[in-house]
Amino acid sequence: MNKTLINHEKIHLRQQLELLIVLFYVWYIIEFLVRLMQYRQWNIAYKNISFEREAYINEHNTTYLKNRKFWGFLKYLRVE
Repeated sequence: MNKTLINHEKIHLRQQLELLIVLFYVWYIIEFLVRLMQYRQWNIAYKNISFEREAYINEHNTTYLKNRKFWGFLKYLRVE
């Protein structure tokens, strides 16, 4: 469990570095608000933020960050 959590947070650290930290949080909040309007449920909105989707989907893959492309979270940015 600890390795999974650490890997999840490492993915977030990479995302933050790519977006120079401040932009990460601005994007995160805006995307959360958009998802909240879309899904109308806090937990579903949270789980569908692209940063969280990338981290949750890949948290068990300990080699993910070695092969991850720059701005890899964009792959998880979807609109339904």
